[in-house]
Amino acid sequence: MSFLNRIDHQRLAFGSNEITGAIGDSITVLPIVVALGLVTDVSVPHVLVAFGVFQIIWGIRYGLPVSVEPMKALAALAIAGTLTYAELATAGVILGVVLLVIGLGGVLAAAERWIGTPVVRGVQFAVGLLLVETGLHLASDRWVLAGVGALIVVVLICAGSKNVSALAVLTVGITIAIVTAGLPAPHWPGPPPTPFTTGITWTTADGVVAQLAMTIGNAALASSLLIADRFGEDVTPDELSTSMGMTNLVAIPVGGIPMCHGCDGIAGKHAFGARTGGANVVVGLFYLGIALFTTAPLLRAFPVAMLGVLLVIIGASLATSVLRSSNRLLSAGIGVVAILVGLGVAFAVGILVHLTLERTTAEN
Repeated sequence: MSFLNRIDHQRLAFGSNEITGAIGDSITVLPIVVALGLVTDVSVPHVLVAFGVFQIIWGIRYGLPVSVEPMKALAALAIAGTLTYAELATAGVILGVVLLVIGLGGVLAAAERWIGTPVVRGVQFAVGLLLVETGLHLASDRWVLAGVGALIVVVLICAGSKNVSALAVLTVGITIAIVTAGLPAPHWPGPPPTPFTTGITWTTADGVVAQLAMTIGNAALASSLLIADRFGEDVTPDELSTSMGMTNLVAIPVGGIPMCHGCDGIAGKHAFGARTGGANVVVGLFYLGIALFTTAPLLRAFPVAMLGVLLVIIGASLATSVLRSSNRLLSAGIGVVAILVGLGVAFAVGILVHLTLERTTAEN
């Protein structure tokens, strides 16, 4: 389907369901963006502008509440200090090219057969463990504040509102930051940072191969299936791969971070009521609005211990994906190898083991 044909038939609504549905993506996006802003050289205002623009673009393009969220494997490595900002940006541009080529070439299904779902689940498990480990380290900064954040999470889980626990902790943290630093006057972000000061390092390559597994499995194939199941619309994995490639090639050079169409964000928007691309327009305008008020002093005032709680919540949620694996032992093994050796090595070993098991099963 051509771009113009999809635009002619797209759906946009701005009722209360679309407004509440806009929260679905923010639950994951904002905590990770704040974490990157606090522990890396990422410019949060520029990142928020990039997210805002592409939420609006893809909401209009698809007419559906598609997700635009950080690439979690790369973000986790950057938050943990394994990737520098320059390496993060380089990895995102490389993935942008790869995803664009894969999408335009229509070869995503073949790539998925090589990687295998247990391998994707294993990488998700590893990224989740990495976020939990980093979160616990940050939470140790001030245990009292971390305890407050944890208490909020427990109360909301007991009240049946588990999905908004991260957003609630984030809101409390932002409130503390505003009380501490004051609400800044609105201003448009200046020139974007220039992160491309390094070549392709081993850690860059490590992040690229790990993220590619998650993006193909979680942000292209799974998202395409989820859109068909929840909205009855046909958006192919290759279309999603193409739009992710375009997003990263445009956004990263102007200060954005690696982004994808994660199925978790789509599920979140649907759970909160979104049914059209109007939710994307709403959350996109919201991101553009808060970008005007996000300053370095405000970020520095955000309680690091509460940030740690946020990362534990996101990491634990991601790590539990191993329970949905068709081969839990393989997926868990990939996660352990990733923590001990590295995501790239674990990914390669996981593919070899998966293909060997598949061949053995076929022969028997």
